[in-house]
Formats: sequence, C-alpha cells, structure tokens
Amino acid sequence: MTIVNFNHADIGYNRHPVLRDVSFTVKTGEVCCLLGTNGCGKTTIIRSLLGILPLKGGCIQLHDKALHLWNTTELAQTVAYVPQAHDGPFAFSVLDMVMMGRCAHLKLFSQPGVKDRALAMELLLMLDIAHLAKRQYPSLSGGERQLVLIARALIQQPTLLIMDEPAASLDFGHQITLLERIRTLKKEGMTVLMSTHHPMHAKAVADKVVLVAKDQPIQQGSINDMLSAKRLTTLYGVQESDIRNHLGLDI
Repeated sequence: MTIVNFNHADIGYNRHPVLRDVSFTVKTGEVCCLLGTNGCGKTTIIRSLLGILPLKGGCIQLHDKALHLWNTTELAQTVAYVPQAHDGPFAFSVLDMVMMGRCAHLKLFSQPGVKDRALAMELLLMLDIAHLAKRQYPSLSGGERQLVLIARALIQQPTLLIMDEPAASLDFGHQITLLERIRTLKKEGMTVLMSTHHPMHAKAVADKVVLVAKDQPIQQGSINDMLSAKRLTTLYGVQESDIRNHLGLDI
C-alpha cells in the first residue's frame, strides 16, 4: 500500500520554486531516504509533505487522499515529525517532553493521563533511554535528545514517521545508535521517510532511495541502483574514483 505519493509536485517558497516535477512514493513498512547535498531541497520536500509549504503545482497524496484535504488534527494523528536535535529553551523533563506528543489525541484543555504516561515510559524503554526519564531535556547530549524526539513522535502513534537529517549533528557513536533504532522501528512495521546527506546512512537503513539535486530530475530506486558510484558522482560533483575509495564501493 502506498502511503505517500508525490505526483509531479512543484515545491518551494513564495515565488521561488526549489524543485519541479517531484514524483516518488513511500510504501507501507519501508524506509525511504531522501539523499542529497546540503541545501538541495530535502527539507523543502519534507515541509511540503507536512503541509507547511503550499504546493506550486502538482499533487501530494497521503493514504490516497490529497494533502490539502487533511485537517490539522487528522494530519497530526497520522504523521509524526522528528526535527534535528535542538536546544530546548525550557527545562522540561524527558518524560514531559515525550508526553507532549499525545496532544494530537487529547481534547482541548485535556491533560495526559495515566495511560499516556505508561505509553511514554514504554517508548523510552524501547529506545533504551528510560533511565533519562527524570532528566531535564537541555542537559542531554545531542544523541540522547534525538532519541527523545523520536519517542515524542512515536507517542503520536503515527502511520508515517518523518525524520529530517536525524544524524546530522551526532558523533559517530550516536549515529550508530540512532541507525540501529531506525532498524528496530522498521522491523516493527513503522514506515519512515528520512533525509540524509550521507550515502552510508541510506545504505544502512533504507529500502528505497530518492536522489535529490537542484536542476536535476528526482530519481527513486533500490539501494544498489541509487548508490552506484556513477550516480553519486553526479549527485555530489566529485570524482568517481574518490567516491569508490571513500565509501569502499565496488558498484
């Protein structure tokens, strides 16, 4: 089943389209990676799918329903978004940060209850960060914050998890931990659309890869097809021999 369908979409800001004729799909239970250089339009694609940026042309469908027909509550109960880890200005506890994600399922002026708290702790356990429950969010490392943001997204109980450069600011160890958690989510049936600028992150977790580059057609395919040295040479504008040497590619 197709969850996301970009159909010849033109996307961008005000009168300045960033990408034209964007077409790709994300199917149930798969991890799809948007791969490209910084500033190529990956985040613009995500912002368009979240309904933040209106389309300039074409169509985006979510569960076979045009995105503009979804209301805010429906969208929040279906799609969860994990931004890059950030410094929170308020000293909320980790548990409180996670429970904020339940707002999509609560009535106006309602507060999270016992079941919501139990679900939050269950997710912290699944992500191996239950020991951080009482810690203040700003005191955490970048990797720990990223896992908290994932828990906050998952407590929305979405059918689609969107992650924007989730490993961009993490050290090598935390990158490995994060990718392992994404693999776990995939095994449990979660559908994930994530952006990255690193081919090896896509290779580690993705079923499908979408190559994103300015002034070039969007391309979608399998890992083997999209992560070939020839395609990556065009995408990143470097020598094919350097791509092969750096990534150890034999394709």
